[in-house]
Amino acid sequence: WMGDKMHAEHAPLWVKICGLVEPETAEAAAASGASAIGLNFYPPSKRSVSATQARMICEQAALGNGCLKIGLFVNASMAEVHTVLATVPLDAWQFHGDESSEYCRQFDLPVIKVIGVDTQTNVTQRMRAYPNIWSFLLDKHDAQQYGGTGKSFAWSQWPSEASQPLILAGGLNPTNVRGAVAQLEPFGVDASSGVEVAAENERGFVKDPQLIEQFIQEARRGRSER
Repeated sequence: WMGDKMHAEHAPLWVKICGLVEPETAEAAAASGASAIGLNFYPPSKRSVSATQARMICEQAALGNGCLKIGLFVNASMAEVHTVLATVPLDAWQFHGDESSEYCRQFDLPVIKVIGVDTQTNVTQRMRAYPNIWSFLLDKHDAQQYGGTGKSFAWSQWPSEASQPLILAGGLNPTNVRGAVAQLEPFGVDASSGVEVAAENERGFVKDPQLIEQFIQEARRGRSER
């Protein structure tokens, strides 16, 4: 699935909806045309799920063959990652912490390596340290939490070229994603907090199917305006 989408310029923009915690919204994301859903296995995150919960989401949601299931980890041990894979039928990994290139090379599935970007980050230099991964996801660096902050980094730091596909994240929502895609021309985009609404539950939010659909539509409109 990597080669096809990397080299097909006419292919739709790759869109991932991350931090899904129940089958209904995972199914809504797939039905709206999401390329992938993200399942968060980082316990401190308010969007985290257990391997059992993630398997239930995958089994109960009608995702179809085209929607990839991506597992998000932060500085997890090899044992932790393989324990999840034994339970959940994942298609790729997303490593969001300080994982080394050597660590990322140990896995058979495609790897998305997250680079947290702040004013001090040399993005091109950081990418050079990971020559063997599938793609990079650029997100706002936050010392307190790994992703899902709802904040953007300075898009002037977006690399003009890269040998791997680049996925844009950080503060994206249905209002700004169209312009971001038209301006930066990423391979893909990733949304989490930008498709959520406040809720009176233990997590404090729910993914909103209407926002998910709007986000995907607006993102792909940005690609068509290039």
